[in-house]
Amino acid sequence: QVQLVESGGGLVQPGGSLRLSCAASGSIFSINAMGWYRQVPGKQRELVAYITSRGRTNYADSVKGRFTISGDNANMTVYLEMNGLKPEDTAVYYCNKVTQTYSWGQGTQVTVSS
Repeated sequence: QVQLVESGGGLVQPGGSLRLSCAASGSIFSINAMGWYRQVPGKQRELVAYITSRGRTNYADSVKGRFTISGDNANMTVYLEMNGLKPEDTAVYYCNKVTQTYSWGQGTQVTVSS
């Protein structure tokens, strides 16, 4: 069983940057098909980025050009570099497989506000 712990969120002004981390533990883990999701109250969780074991990445249109996903198999960690943050990026951010195979972690809150 893999456990996921997200960290790195916080309060940032519009235009600012944050780097989120997703640390996996407990079992065999691969960054293949790992993604970052976000959720705001009253809305469904949405997938904003994912990465494959070959390093291919995919992004939602809303974050393309501003967010970068990366991963480190040796350290069992997936990252999300977020630049040019906007108020609409405010959400709780989670990591998981694109198939949502693992149990969800607690997420990390990102708040973009002046």
